[in-house]
Amino acid sequence: MTDITHPPIQPTLKSDAKSFYGIFVLSFIVILAVAVVAQLLTWQWRPWFPGAESEKSMIGGVKSAVYTFMSHLS
Repeated sequence: MTDITHPPIQPTLKSDAKSFYGIFVLSFIVILAVAVVAQLLTWQWRPWFPGAESEKSMIGGVKSAVYTFMSHLS
């Protein structure tokens, strides 16, 4: 039987993945915090974020807004 080994992932790819993950998590936390505060103050926060207008739940709206925001970064 032949042993098939995969080439190791280059360190730059790991670094890029960690950077992307860090930006995603930080953005998600900031947008979630704004949404939670606005929700508690009964403000209409959904129009503030692009892409979240048609969502029915707060978590779905925040997730949609984060994905839209992340697409603007690249």
